[in-house]
Amino acid sequence: MTITVGITHHTEYHYDRSISMSPHTFSLRPAPHSRTPIKSYSLKVYPENHFINWQQDPFGNYLARVVFPEKTKKFWFTVDLVAELTVINPFDFFLESYAETFPFSYEKRLARDLTPYLETEEASSLFQQLIDDQQPKEPVATVDFLVGVNRAVYDLIEYGVRMEPGVQSIDETLQKKGASCRDSAWLLVQLFRHLGLASRFVSGYLVQLASDEKSLDGPSGPEKDFTDLHAWCEVYVPGAGWIGLDPTSGLFAGEGHIPLACTPEPLSAAPVTGAIDQCESLYFDMDLQISNGCESFSECQVGESCMSECGSEGSLECVDGESLCRPPIETCNLIDDDCDGACDEDWSAQGCRVGVHRGYGQGEHIYSTDLS
Repeated sequence: MTITVGITHHTEYHYDRSISMSPHTFSLRPAPHSRTPIKSYSLKVYPENHFINWQQDPFGNYLARVVFPEKTKKFWFTVDLVAELTVINPFDFFLESYAETFPFSYEKRLARDLTPYLETEEASSLFQQLIDDQQPKEPVATVDFLVGVNRAVYDLIEYGVRMEPGVQSIDETLQKKGASCRDSAWLLVQLFRHLGLASRFVSGYLVQLASDEKSLDGPSGPEKDFTDLHAWCEVYVPGAGWIGLDPTSGLFAGEGHIPLACTPEPLSAAPVTGAIDQCESLYFDMDLQISNGCESFSECQVGESCMSECGSEGSLECVDGESLCRPPIETCNLIDDDCDGACDEDWSAQGCRVGVHRGYGQGEHIYSTDLS
């Protein structure tokens, strides 16, 4: 069964003065190797007066480089995409005969190609103990080895939301035994590299849908449809290629994992990067939801409530001296045109769902939309 879902990711900043913006890069388009089919995609950026150039980075990820020629007091971007979620068997692959058991060595040419994904950080005594614990005493099936290492990190590190930018050091994560998804992902990347396997850091969207029925045995999953920025790890195994592993859940990556950027280092996978003049951030908001955003505006008088063109009550906003009515992002969308909280007839036949997730954080002068 295929379920069609729409994802809207909206981030917005307001500043206390007009500021200049350096060129920004957006790594928010699903990567070429995404196993989840993407039916449509769009990226909208404000200020409207900008130049955009699509390109691919050295690792094959899609990048949008945006140049802003004029100053602005507001900056926002919205990603809309429609994806088809079909159940993926994460173990549906074959391995080269020499890689069926671990440990194994990459062929010389392949090892050279994988050089950036084999670079390791110096291991402390604490990290070395974890590495030694995962070294098999005798040859083991490679798939079982991957499952075991991923599960070890999942059991060791407790997940938590961390709003500070950047990634924790390996030692900090091990000492705290608590981390965000990006911290756990980087720990797993480094752990696999020290064990001799090429691995890379992945940022992307995670989509989790509520089950229609409660599980009789084991957890039932999320109670509501959910989407968020996420991070996980991919390991290269000959014959299978890149295999996704999520240490936050202890599972292999599935159809709900939509990769945006896959790189040797976390910094290169930041969703949005760029710099602005020094200023104070008066407002910051980030919304992620399982539905495409309706961005219809109608004029209304400042100080009064307003009704947006898509039928929901909106909030006033003054943009360049004009009063505009912005509908709540989570209530109005292309899959739900009449804003009644249910899928439109054309979409319901495709098994679509409408759901909401909303997150908040603190604005930064150097943009790097943090993974949670």
